[in-house]
Amino acid sequence: MTRMPPASALLPEEEEDRLPVLCEVMSGLGPHGASLFIGNKVAADDPALLLDEGVTSTMNLAVNVEMAPLTLSDGTTIRRTHIGLIDGPGNAPHHLLAGVMALHGMLTQDSPGKPHYPPHRRGHVLVHCRGGRSRSATVIALYLHLALPERFPDFDTAINHVRQVRGLRDNQPQPAMLTLARDALTHLSTGLRIFAPAKF
Repeated sequence: MTRMPPASALLPEEEEDRLPVLCEVMSGLGPHGASLFIGNKVAADDPALLLDEGVTSTMNLAVNVEMAPLTLSDGTTIRRTHIGLIDGPGNAPHHLLAGVMALHGMLTQDSPGKPHYPPHRRGHVLVHCRGGRSRSATVIALYLHLALPERFPDFDTAINHVRQVRGLRDNQPQPAMLTLARDALTHLSTGLRIFAPAKF
């Protein structure tokens, strides 16, 4: 399912950012067969759209965007996760990988609920930033490559898939985000250190 304005890829970003964008990237993920969506801030704040598409959890990857609590008309509270990334230089590879790990957790988490938790039910996951073109696309592509290597054997295959379903140009995501993803993969391949050795 894709909810995008007509010829969205041809719209100026400022125009597209005023409209809800929601694109299914992959289905059947995790133990509960969840679908993974990419979209923008407007879609993540649209309760009717989220209810219609079965989205009950969102992850915001924008350091410059705060999302308010949201309850759907059926009483389901949207579970919000926030990993604040800068859209460009300035992020550590570890921060990007935190987004990937959080996404994996969201797709595999049970939702039994507790009396003191807001009402929630299992559903699909939307990953977004402000526009859903750079930070979101990078994290999702890195997740697809690491979680589904048989289908996405390298990062380029994964990012091209995300570009296609989201309707992105070749210059998106931002080059700095693509470099960051490749740096993260290098860290993983050489033995990730959570913290660099302390210097005194």
